[in-house]
Amino acid sequence: MNACSVVVLAPHPDDEVLGCGGTIARLAEAGADVTVIAVAADVPPLYPAGIDAQVRAEARAAHEILGVTATEFLGFPSVELARLSVAELNGAVQERIHRAKPDIVLLPFPDRHIDHRAVFDAGMVATRPIGDAAEISVVAMYETISETFWNAPGAEPTFAPNWVVDITDTIERKTTAFAEYASQIQEYPAARSTQALEALALFRGSQAAMEYGEAFQIVRMLTTASSAWPL
Repeated sequence: MNACSVVVLAPHPDDEVLGCGGTIARLAEAGADVTVIAVAADVPPLYPAGIDAQVRAEARAAHEILGVTATEFLGFPSVELARLSVAELNGAVQERIHRAKPDIVLLPFPDRHIDHRAVFDAGMVATRPIGDAAEISVVAMYETISETFWNAPGAEPTFAPNWVVDITDTIERKTTAFAEYASQIQEYPAARSTQALEALALFRGSQAAMEYGEAFQIVRMLTTASSAWPL
C-alpha cells in the first residue's frame, strides 16, 4: 500500500477534533501523513487580543496527541469568512490542498455556522476532480457537534451519514485532545464537552455495530489501482 496523505479542512481550530479526531488518530496510526488546515482565527476587534495565540497553542497540543503531521493556520478572521473575496478564500484553500496532494480530504458539513459553509464551499472547489485533485480517492464531510444539529429541518441541508469509522481504540485520544482546547471546552451538558463527544461517538458506533464511531457523509469515493486506503 502506498503512503496515504490526508487533509482535514477545519473552519476553526477545534472543529477537526470535534468532527474527526478519532479518525485522524486512526489514520496517523496507520502511517498516514495528516495535515490540518485551520482557516479562521479569533482576532481583534471581535475577539480579545491574545486569544488566537492561545488557541493555536491548544491546537498544536491537541494535534500532537492525535499524531497530526502538519498544522497550517490561514488566519482569516472568524465569522467574517463570508465577507472575504471568494477568490481569496478559495485560492488559499486550493493552494494548500494542491501542495499536500491528498488521497483523502475531510471537509466540514455546511451547517448553521456561516464560516463552516464558506469553508465547505472552498473545499468543494479545491477538490473538484480535475488536475491533481482528480487523484483524491475520498472526499467526505464530518459533523461538528452542536453546529451541525442546529440546522433548520427541511429548510437547510441535513447531515445524512453514510460512512462510519470505528474509533473504539482512539475515542480516548479524541476526548483527551479536545480537553487541550481550554478556551473552547464547555461544561456538560453543553455540546462542546468531552462527555457529549463521547456520547455522540457511542451513538454513531451503535448505528454501525461498533462501540464508538465517527460519522461522515461521502461526497466522492473512488477506488483505483493506486489508491491508498488505510482504513
